[in-house]
Amino acid sequence: MSKVITDSKKIEELLTRGVEEVIKLDDLERQLKSGKQLRVKFGIDPTGSDLHLGHLVVLKKLKQFQELGHRVIFLIGDSTAMIGDPSGRSEARKMLKKEEIKKNEKDYIKQAGKVLDIKKVEVRHNSEWLANKGYIFMAELASKFTVARMIERDDFQKRLKDDIDVSMLEVFYPLFQGYDSVELKADVELGGTDQKFNLLTGRKVQKRYGQPEQNIITVPLLEGLDGMRKMSKSYGNYIAFNDSPQEMFGKIMSLPDALLWKYYKLLTDIPLAEIERMHEQVRTSQVNPKDLKTNLAKEIIKIFYPEKEAQKAEDAFNRQFRDKEMPEDMPVMEPRAMARGYSIVDLLVELKLVDSKSEARRMIDQGGVKIDGKRVGADLKSAQQIGIKSGMVIQVGKRKFVKIK
Repeated sequence: MSKVITDSKKIEELLTRGVEEVIKLDDLERQLKSGKQLRVKFGIDPTGSDLHLGHLVVLKKLKQFQELGHRVIFLIGDSTAMIGDPSGRSEARKMLKKEEIKKNEKDYIKQAGKVLDIKKVEVRHNSEWLANKGYIFMAELASKFTVARMIERDDFQKRLKDDIDVSMLEVFYPLFQGYDSVELKADVELGGTDQKFNLLTGRKVQKRYGQPEQNIITVPLLEGLDGMRKMSKSYGNYIAFNDSPQEMFGKIMSLPDALLWKYYKLLTDIPLAEIERMHEQVRTSQVNPKDLKTNLAKEIIKIFYPEKEAQKAEDAFNRQFRDKEMPEDMPVMEPRAMARGYSIVDLLVELKLVDSKSEARRMIDQGGVKIDGKRVGADLKSAQQIGIKSGMVIQVGKRKFVKIK
C-alpha cells in the first residue's frame, strides 16, 4: 500500500483548484489529513473511442489523489453504457453493442494511462456485479427510492414537458451508478457538474445499504472550441487525447481569447498567481494573447507527447500560417475514379475533407477551398469535372490538407 501524504498545501490545492463543489468538505478534509488511504472512484461509460480535454480536468484531479497515495478506481461502465446516462440529454441515448463497448473501453484505459499511473489504478467493470443481478435485486434497489425523487431532475422534466419519453431504464441509471459505489466501497466519487444528481444518488444508495456515504468532488465543465457549449464529440468542438501534436496545436490556437484562463487553470500545473499575472499583462496590452495560446498549446501537448513534439508542432504551425507554407506531413490519397475525373464537390467528399456535398458547397461559397494554393471559385464549383493530377494539394479551411497520389 502506498504511503499516504497529508501535506496541508497539497490537500488545499486538491480541494480548491479546478473544483466546483465538495460534498462534504469538512469530512473529506478530515479524512485526507487522517492518513487513511481513501478509495476514490471515477466512472465512465465507454460510449465512444476518444477521451478529450474535458476528461482531462477530472483525470488531473484523480492524479492528485494518486500522488497523495490514495487508491484510484477507474470504473468502466460496460453495463450502464448499454442503458445510457440521461444527464444533460434532451433525448434517450442509443444502446450500444457489446463489441463496441469492448473496443471503446480498451481505448479509454490506454488513453487514461497518458495521465494516470495506470499500473497503480484499480480498473473495474460494473458488469462484475450488475450483469448477474436478477429481478429480486432490481426490486430491492427500486424499493429504496421514489419515482417522484427520480423524475424531478431537470433533464427528465424538460423532456416530459416537451412530450419526449423517459424510459424506465434511464430512471434506473442513477441507481445503478449509485450501487457501483456500494460494491466498490467508495470513499470519494468525482465527476463533472452535470453528474451531481447521479453522485448524490450514490450517497443515498450507500446509506440505504448501511455504508458510510461517499464524499463528492464536482469539477467544472470545459467549454469546447466554439467557446459556448461544453466540450463534446457530439458538438465537434473537442480536442482528443489522440489528436496529433499538430492538430492539438492548431485547435488550441483557434480558441477564443476568453477561454485562455480557464484552460490554463484546469489543464496545466502553472501556479495560479502566474496565471493571474499573465491575465493582467493581456488586460494591460503588455502581452499578445496569441503568445499565451502558443505557450498553452505546448503545455498541453507535453502531457501526451515528448517535449520535442510540442516545438515541432509550433514550427509546423508557423510555416503553415505565418510563412504560408504547406504542411510537410499532410495525408496522401488516391481518388478511386481519378482517371475519369471528378466534380470538385464529389472530390472533397471522396477525400473525406468534408462530411457531405452540402458542406462542400458551403465551404466553396465561403472561399474555404483551395487547389494548389488557389481559391476555388464559382466556375469550378459548377464544373462537371476538374483536372486531377498527382501532387495536387487540396485544402479545406485552415487545417485540412490532402495531397493527390
